[in-house]
Amino acid sequence: MNIQFKKGALELCVLALLDKKDRYGYELVQKISDQIAISEGSVYPLLRRLMKEQYFTTYLQESTEGPTRKYYQLTNKGREHLHELMEEWQHFTNGVNEIIKEGVKHE
Repeated sequence: MNIQFKKGALELCVLALLDKKDRYGYELVQKISDQIAISEGSVYPLLRRLMKEQYFTTYLQESTEGPTRKYYQLTNKGREHLHELMEEWQHFTNGVNEIIKEGVKHE
């Protein structure tokens, strides 16, 4: 898949997954990788940036399967940003789909 498509959608995916429940970094990578081919290294810099922008907070939780995990929890600011991104995404994808319908011959 085009890397620019992925970059644009990754932030939206991370925020959408955190809207449902708190998750740790590797869990986010796995959930996204189930649908989109991404590298683990592309998610962690995004998580740091979104944390700086106060879209979520973090907390540590013991794990029965290994070391303590850092969980990410969406803030109200993050939820507002998510809804803005979802509106933009919907508008963008609708526009692209209309152009494709008009421009591509269906034989």
